Amino acid sequence: MHAVVMRNGDLEVTEIPMPEPRSGEVLVRTLANGICGSDLHCVSHGPEFVAGVKAVTGSDLLDVGKPVVLGHEFCAEVVAYGPGTSGTLAPGTRVVSPPLLLRDVPTQLGFGGIDTPGGYAQYMVLSEALLMPVPDTLGTATASLTEPLAVALHAVNRGAVGADDVPLVIGCGPIGLATIAVLKMRGVGPIVAADFSPARRALAAKLGADVVVDPRESSPYESWHQVAATADPARAGRRTALFPELSVRPSVVFECVGVPGVIQQILAGASACSRVVVAGLCMQEDRFQPTFGVLKEIDLIFSIYYTVDEFAETLAHLAAGKLQVDALITRSVGLGDVRQAYADLADPEQDAKIIIDPTLG
Repeated sequence: MHAVVMRNGDLEVTEIPMPEPRSGEVLVRTLANGICGSDLHCVSHGPEFVAGVKAVTGSDLLDVGKPVVLGHEFCAEVVAYGPGTSGTLAPGTRVVSPPLLLRDVPTQLGFGGIDTPGGYAQYMVLSEALLMPVPDTLGTATASLTEPLAVALHAVNRGAVGADDVPLVIGCGPIGLATIAVLKMRGVGPIVAADFSPARRALAAKLGADVVVDPRESSPYESWHQVAATADPARAGRRTALFPELSVRPSVVFECVGVPGVIQQILAGASACSRVVVAGLCMQEDRFQPTFGVLKEIDLIFSIYYTVDEFAETLAHLAAGKLQVDALITRSVGLGDVRQAYADLADPEQDAKIIIDPTLG
């Protein structure tokens, strides 16, 4: 079969063997796969990415010295069942799944070798126990967004966002845009979003942001204060001895940039007693001044991934039409155009989420 293989920091389309399902696994044909920011990191900063994961978890996410088939945001269709499976879903059924193989040593799909390829390949193997059928009413490309939207839903859950909170989303790349969509679905607002890119700001408005800010022209934090102001003490956020007269609703800030210095900017600009959810993946060392967080009693929360239940909940919201995210997808490309798509994603004015369709010529 054909696949896009990462070798030595580069991508190429080549032929690799068809994967063979083990006990409890299913062979599927890939229909759509989103290009994720972590995929971009793997290609451009592979050794640093792997070293960071190793330092934290003690395990190797991938071997950058060997061929790797990326892709963990996918929608596929059932082709054949391996041994020890029940075969509940008929061949041809479209499915999504958390990108994990339930083996003796669990395998993270999208970061493995050619024997466990991710969605940058025509075929994959998935664990039957994790398969979730895609309803006929849900488009294939949209279904492939289940994984990144589950990341956003988890971030919103980590922020314990309440009905009266006023969120501020810093950075309107795919994770920021997905976070806006989840917040909009939950009826939280007004939502304030900030990004330097006019195209990304336009997408933020389409996906549900009530106020969009160009940080070059105005402060996101001042814009937040204007819409969060309240004269009702019952709606005001938590007070402290240093900030006893808060007249704004509670603040939840989502850091969706992943660039050094942004956390410090947020600590300096955010309202006292804010909750700050760091969902941006910064691959470099960062520094901030704890005094800002201590004196303002800011809660700093880090977020990544999701639970299987959150993944299933996200799919259900998409199927029910509660999550309106089609605007996030800017185009689809075949396997032969993936390398160029990576280059194009460096320009925020051109694309947000590019979907790989291995069925395209």
